[in-house]
Amino acid sequence: MSAPTRSVEAAAIADAYSLGPGPWNITPVTRGALGQVWRLTGAGSSWAVKEMLFGCDEDQVRKEAELRDAAEELGISAPRLHTNRDGAHVTRLETSAVKLYDWVEGSAADPSDPAILDWFGRTAGIVHRAGAGAEGPVADWYERCPDDAEWRELGEKVRRAGLAWADELDRFVKGVVPELSAWVIPAGDAELVMSHLDFQPQNVLVGPAGPVLLDWDNAGPIAAEQELARALFIWSGANEPDPERARRIVRAYRAAGGPGVIRGTRSFSMLLATALNYVRVQADCAVDPTVTEEQRAFGAEQAVHFMRVIPRLDAVDVLAEAAAEAS
Repeated sequence: MSAPTRSVEAAAIADAYSLGPGPWNITPVTRGALGQVWRLTGAGSSWAVKEMLFGCDEDQVRKEAELRDAAEELGISAPRLHTNRDGAHVTRLETSAVKLYDWVEGSAADPSDPAILDWFGRTAGIVHRAGAGAEGPVADWYERCPDDAEWRELGEKVRRAGLAWADELDRFVKGVVPELSAWVIPAGDAELVMSHLDFQPQNVLVGPAGPVLLDWDNAGPIAAEQELARALFIWSGANEPDPERARRIVRAYRAAGGPGVIRGTRSFSMLLATALNYVRVQADCAVDPTVTEEQRAFGAEQAVHFMRVIPRLDAVDVLAEAAAEAS
């Protein structure tokens, strides 16, 4: 997919959202797994433009907007998702599907800062309250992972492509995948919440008025305990867990009325499912002839990196114990 780098595309975005005559400039900010973020500037103002690299589900964007607005009513700060002049949250240009947000100035959140951990635990609890009573189904991404045949097919494709990490992928599939996939358990009858589904420090900016939660794109139903467990791993040091960070988050979450209760290793199902699925999807992208060379290179880099930092069950057990102590 072409990136909106030409001035005519910047002008087209500005026109779609009735931002004024410009002149307009658009510059790259960061690339994520699903989209490229750009900064659109002109007329003394800035906006964040998210270009969706793999298409855009408008029903998903509606969920994003509804949850973001409900959380804001409960005091969560998040960038506004703008509608275009036709009242839609997604604008389809000639080469792109884009969304427009308020631009947020701020610094990266420090997950070792006790005040940030308190904020995050409270925020997760509030978001889960805002999304209470959700209905499924939960997307397979969060509660299922590839079967043996899918992993085998992937390994064959990577080897045929002659990629240097084919042996590493084989070892990963034979050793790590069976151990982790055994703990990937669908939520079943668990009480679901509509939630953010991507609680990471990199999705938080600390501005003059305090932390702002970004990237609500993945909003959907999930078991609250599973999202809380995944967040504990990410915010508490990952495979080098800090139990006190985890306890602090859980205490703040519970104080905010968060409904999720971690019940041991099984509560980390979402963490393990998403970690395995991410490796699989990025490795598949690395050998996909229909995407750009840049996207294949990104996929290869991500697959190798995340095989090496995949969650370990001993770290998960430490966090489960810390959560139990704080509940």
